[in-house]
Formats: sequence, C-alpha cells, structure tokens
Amino acid sequence: VQFVESGGGLVQPGGSLNISCVASGFAFGSKSMVWLRQAPGKERQGIASIMTMGTSFYSPSVKGRFTISRDNAKNTVYLHMTALKPEDTAKYYCNYVGGESGDFWGQGTQVTVSS
Repeated sequence: VQFVESGGGLVQPGGSLNISCVASGFAFGSKSMVWLRQAPGKERQGIASIMTMGTSFYSPSVKGRFTISRDNAKNTVYLHMTALKPEDTAKYYCNYVGGESGDFWGQGTQVTVSS
C-alpha cells in the first residue's frame, strides 16, 4: 500500500490550492478515501472523505471551503481548497477509510497559509 501526496505550497490567506494523492497497492475503487491533516503539535485529523460513488463528507472546519473528489481510473483523490486561512496550515495526508489506524502513510504534502 502506498500513498503519494503532492501539490502543497505557500499560499496567501484567502487563496486557493489543489492537492492530490495517488494511491496504489489496494483496490482503490472499492475503498472510501479520506484526507487528513496534521498541524505542528496537534494530532492528525480527518477533514474530508469520499465514498466509492462520490458522496462526500466534511469536517465543520472546512465545509463550504474544501471539495474532495476522486478519479478511480487514475487511483487518485483530490482536495480543492479555497478561502484558505492561516489555521489551515498543516501537512496533508490521504488514506483509505479504516486505514488511518494502520501503518501505511505517505510523506504528506505541506500547505502553508501565510502573508
């Protein structure tokens, strides 16, 4: 099982950013996927998830600003982030739902929101 996250960077408050995660080593199309983030000194938290057929769920902290999507043909899950705030600064990870308690993690992608 492998996850490769990419697309992070430095963005100004109010800006937008798209990040992606390519997964391999499991049946991607049959798994719900989740984006999580971890800020310095804090625990990793799930912020958005998407079921196999596209139904999505969001934490209150990102609802209305972030959009999760997936492309099963490319084994890829995306996170479109808008109206970014300094408190969105974190390293972002993806996983499949249920895998968050396991040992398979990617390197994450750093998102920094700062002027």
